[in-house]
Amino acid sequence: MRSVTYSMNTSLDGYIVDASGAFDWSDPSEEVFQYWTDEIREAGAHLLGRRLYETMLYWETAEQDEQLGAAELEWAGLWKALPKVVFSRTLTTVRGTNTRLASGTLAEEIERLRSEPGDGDITIGGATLAAEAAAADLIDEYRTMLHPVLVGGGTPFFPHHERRVNLELVESRTFGRNVILLRHRVVR
Repeated sequence: MRSVTYSMNTSLDGYIVDASGAFDWSDPSEEVFQYWTDEIREAGAHLLGRRLYETMLYWETAEQDEQLGAAELEWAGLWKALPKVVFSRTLTTVRGTNTRLASGTLAEEIERLRSEPGDGDITIGGATLAAEAAAADLIDEYRTMLHPVLVGGGTPFFPHHERRVNLELVESRTFGRNVILLRHRVVR
C-alpha cells in the first residue's frame, strides 16, 4: 500500500512560514534542492491546499524563466508530470498539467489513490491539509527539513491535536553544516 508522507521546510522552532507568511529563510542550498528533486521524483501523487497550489503555479510555466538553471528546470519538469490533487473550498477550477480539484474528502481521495495502480508515495504539502490528514490518522511518515532559524511564530509544521502519535526515526541526514533532515515513521 502506498504511504502518505508530509514533508516541508521547517524552522527550528517548528514553523513552515513565519508570522508574516514568509519562508525566505528556507532558501535551499544545491544539496537540499537536490533532495527535494529526488523526493518529488519518487512521489506518485501530491495533495495540496489552495494556498500552496497558488504558490506552486509558478512551476507550471517555469521553463519560460530564462534565469533558471538546469536543476530548477529538472524540478519543474518533474512537478508538471506529477499527478496533483487540490483541496479548496473556494476554487471551482484549477490549472496546471496533471492537476485536478478534489472531488471527495481528503480520506476518500487518499483511499482512491491507494487503490489505484502505481508506485510512489502520496505526498501532502501544506500545514492545513496535513493537520486534517493527521487528525484522521492518515499520515504514515513525517519529513522535516530543519533550518537553523527561530522565526517566533507562524504556521506550525505539526498539527496541534490532543492525541499522542508515536514516531520512529528512520533517517537523519545533515546538509552542509546547517540543515538537518529528520524522517519519522508513524508507529501503529
